Amino acid sequence: MKHLHTALWGVLPYLALVVLVAGTAWRYRYDRFGFTTRSSQLHESRLLRVGSPLFHYGLLFVIAGHVAGLLVPESLTDRLHIGERLYHANALLVGGAAGLATTAGLAILLYRRLRTPAVRRATSRGDRVVYPLLVTVLLAGLTATASGASADSAYDYRLGVSVWFRSLFTLAPDVPAMAEAPLVYRLHALLAMALFALWPFTRLVHAFTAPLGYLVRPYVVYRHRGRGRAGADGRDGALVAPLGEAPK
Repeated sequence: MKHLHTALWGVLPYLALVVLVAGTAWRYRYDRFGFTTRSSQLHESRLLRVGSPLFHYGLLFVIAGHVAGLLVPESLTDRLHIGERLYHANALLVGGAAGLATTAGLAILLYRRLRTPAVRRATSRGDRVVYPLLVTVLLAGLTATASGASADSAYDYRLGVSVWFRSLFTLAPDVPAMAEAPLVYRLHALLAMALFALWPFTRLVHAFTAPLGYLVRPYVVYRHRGRGRAGADGRDGALVAPLGEAPK
């Protein structure tokens, strides 16, 4: 059993990371044009307008909650005078709401994919694998959040799961810290590692192509053809608009 725990919590995380990085590099090198969402918006947009924001924005809050819960040690929150009851209440309210929003958004997207024939025909084999896995990961995470949200809970994931996760960055995994965690936490971690290993080979890879550059892109100066003719205010009629946006 000790060897199994070492394989699951000391070796498997690094294997999943290697597959994620190498698979993404391979996909970008040999399937650059497939490095997209394979959008099906033209087939149906009403449900997409509801489900997509719920899923994506909810997922951003879920990721932020994981960063705070796994990377912020309990000693830091103690120094900030954040009590256990307040911390766990926030985890339940904010984390639970984010998880429910993400799950609801995903349910709407899956319903849309099943009920719209054109979208259903565009579903790949990878989608049929990753969608059930994603649902299971979310449900396991919600269960773990609900079970550990109480300050009176018998298990504090910040003294177990979080310690194991941070130890991975030091290349000295604290295997017992994760091996002794409740089943729902171990299941959630294993499913998450499977999801990350499959990530490069499914439509989820489009997350790495998010147009973050649009947030800091420079403005483009539009000028009239008659650049030498000054306008009524003495300027040459230059119009300024964000990149990609026509001047009004």
